[in-house]
Amino acid sequence: MKAPTSNPGMLSPFHLAFPVHDLALARQFYGETLGCPEGRSSPEWIDFNFYGHQIVAHLAPEATGTSQLNAVDGHGVPVRHFGIVLPLADWEAAAERLKAHGTRFVIEPYIRFKGEPGEQATMFFLDPSGNALELKAFADISRLFAK
Repeated sequence: MKAPTSNPGMLSPFHLAFPVHDLALARQFYGETLGCPEGRSSPEWIDFNFYGHQIVAHLAPEATGTSQLNAVDGHGVPVRHFGIVLPLADWEAAAERLKAHGTRFVIEPYIRFKGEPGEQATMFFLDPSGNALELKAFADISRLFAK
């Protein structure tokens, strides 16, 4: 079954809402550390432009925390995570930006599945509320779904 699209040939922006324990820390992390422009907000939530996608940090301290880890390529990957696939140069710039901001990585930036069809650059880190994010890149984006 093919996923429906309203923009043939283009990806539609996704929307993701997630819990945070502190909106000020979320604003600092997503706005300053990641460089995501802020959209609308209220005392209970903040919209961010995450590479053209809408993510919304909702104040819900009781719903925050880390998730289970699964082994992938010798690393413990957080099961519950979200992220973006970037061009390699943008991925490298993001890695440098995160390092410059003192981000603690769950999985340091590296090349995963080296020499295999799914070879990719990847990194995992947590926001201040324990939400896991992954940024990845492919030297050849046509290999995104390669088996």
